[in-house]
Amino acid sequence: MFVFRELLLTVAWLIEYVLWAYMWIIIIRALVSWVNPDPGNPIVQFLYRITEPVLGPIRRRLPTGQTGIDFSPIIVILAIMFLQRFLVPVLVQAAYRLS
Repeated sequence: MFVFRELLLTVAWLIEYVLWAYMWIIIIRALVSWVNPDPGNPIVQFLYRITEPVLGPIRRRLPTGQTGIDFSPIIVILAIMFLQRFLVPVLVQAAYRLS
């Protein structure tokens, strides 16, 4: 049980850090999009390649109306915050209940 508890705690820790890193990548992409970056830049290509599979489907479902503002990063950040506040503590609690 000790090994499984530590494995579950490590998975929770890893999920939290991956979500945290992805949230910052989303924020950086949103900031970069405001300055009209060079699409050939490898950093810009990396940001778009890693975030577009998540942002694209949300962007297609959200009505932009006449504002033209892309709210998909906000939706993704809220979803990440929800997972950080819900999923990670649940995994930690489940791990401690194993002992």
